[in-house]
Amino acid sequence: MADVPSPSSGDLDRANYATIWDAVARAVPDRVAVRTDGEDVTYAAFEQRAARLAATLVAHGLGPGSTVAIFMYNRVEYLTTLYAAYKIGAIPVNVNFRYHGAELAELLEMSRPSALVYPRSLADAVLDAGTRVPLPGLVLVVADEVRGDAPPGPGTPFAAALDAAPLPPRALGPDHRIFMFTGGTTGRPKAVVWTHDNLFDSQLFSIYGSLPVDVPTSLDDVTRVAAREDLPRTVCLPLPPMMHATALFNVMNAMVLGGTVVFLPTARFDPRAAVRAVEEHGVTRLVVAGNAIVGPLVDVLDAGAGADVSSLTTVLSSGMVWSDDLKARLIAHAPGATLIDIVGSSEGGPFAYGVVRGPEDLPCRPRLAQGAVVLAPDLTPVDEIGETGMLAYRGAMPLGYHDDPARTAETYPVIDGVRHVMPGDWVRVLGDGYVELLGRGSGVVNTGGEKVFPGEVEKVLLALPGVVDAVVLGLPDPRWGEVVTAVVVTAPGAGLTAEQVQDEVGRRLAGYKKPRRLYLVDELARSPSGKVDMHRLRRRITEVEVPALVDPVVEPLAAADPAERTR
Repeated sequence: MADVPSPSSGDLDRANYATIWDAVARAVPDRVAVRTDGEDVTYAAFEQRAARLAATLVAHGLGPGSTVAIFMYNRVEYLTTLYAAYKIGAIPVNVNFRYHGAELAELLEMSRPSALVYPRSLADAVLDAGTRVPLPGLVLVVADEVRGDAPPGPGTPFAAALDAAPLPPRALGPDHRIFMFTGGTTGRPKAVVWTHDNLFDSQLFSIYGSLPVDVPTSLDDVTRVAAREDLPRTVCLPLPPMMHATALFNVMNAMVLGGTVVFLPTARFDPRAAVRAVEEHGVTRLVVAGNAIVGPLVDVLDAGAGADVSSLTTVLSSGMVWSDDLKARLIAHAPGATLIDIVGSSEGGPFAYGVVRGPEDLPCRPRLAQGAVVLAPDLTPVDEIGETGMLAYRGAMPLGYHDDPARTAETYPVIDGVRHVMPGDWVRVLGDGYVELLGRGSGVVNTGGEKVFPGEVEKVLLALPGVVDAVVLGLPDPRWGEVVTAVVVTAPGAGLTAEQVQDEVGRRLAGYKKPRRLYLVDELARSPSGKVDMHRLRRRITEVEVPALVDPVVEPLAAADPAERTR
């Protein structure tokens, strides 16, 4: 790689991830950057692949501000495409790989990408989307495992795009953008817009907080830290898909440190393969998605898989329920690991951290991060113990929502001249910086004039013996306006009744917070990131005729269609 003068060589006020990764590749060219399915890709080779793909993108007219849609599960090609887009100032667009054709078409119409990269196994969705909206001018197809009758799909082989001569490194600015499309309470995707420098600033603690180093202030400092052989090497395994911020940002952070990113060989989450990968590759930093991922992992470990996961030093989750019992079970297998439960969102943060280093840290209580505050609806601080308010954050944050100034102004208010981000998460103040999570305000159940936060009820449900998973929501009711409704997954043979569940919740919470309707299901069909599609769940529930009773009603509810389950 040729050295290119960069405005960020002296300081990090103009940080750009491509510039940083280029510098890291020069510093540690022979170190393994990505390890996947029997292949080791060094930093030098990784940079060259991205530079060749960047040249192909430029040859097809892409440049600063162009969008590149990545419709893919975790693969080395995903990361290569991301790097190539960064190299030319283009904007990568994360697309949920579980989308069907209509959903993909909607996102393509919203983001208007100039290029689309996808694996052949998802050709059906791309073909369907192509009948609804025009596909981008450049479509690249990654060869992956497909069923025998899978269509070839439109586009040029991804491998052919790497035949171009490498694009020389360019001087890049800090204001190039990164889109993070996220679902919302409306179900319609919306893009949170980060700039490179704001995202990097927001990640400094996550990158360097666990290392015995000062936070770098220059690009030279960043590369010196990455090249140091005396520091513990970061080996990162993201189990949620990189289409979600938690996995993507942690992978990007690992690359800043000159670490190695490990990918599982298939799209479908396989807990046994994950445990084997931790042992085989000496994974130090494991990215999970709360109970949805940790539950199957500890089941494998508890079953006597014989795997050694003592290499783990950090296990991170963000924005998902991660119950104390699963934290305790995991820490028993990885006693040297620090479990970090991050209260964050695609809109910004982090707002709080729950940190567990051993059994003595349980029950886990989140503590406000530096720059986070709790505000009342009138945007004044909430300090009294026991009072409730909304989380807000005053640090580095996104520009807002793409093409949505009204929602941006609502979520990113300016208070006393300082910009805050407030996605709408409610908490109860516990004192000394600790808070109790209550849930997202948009999901609050208003029952008979009382407000119930689903997260508070879910926490109690998940603590009940025999309850494996649970979601709480509000359903319309002619008498109460809404009734608290619980959808619960129980362990085989648990034998829990609706009355028992209601009674147990009633012992811990006020009576109006008890579920008035209860559904027992085989599974909640969570996404690879651990999220539940609430709109689809509501449809499943409302298709079952339920009497409007105050007493709990148990109704059978068929498991989700297998096609909707995690790949």
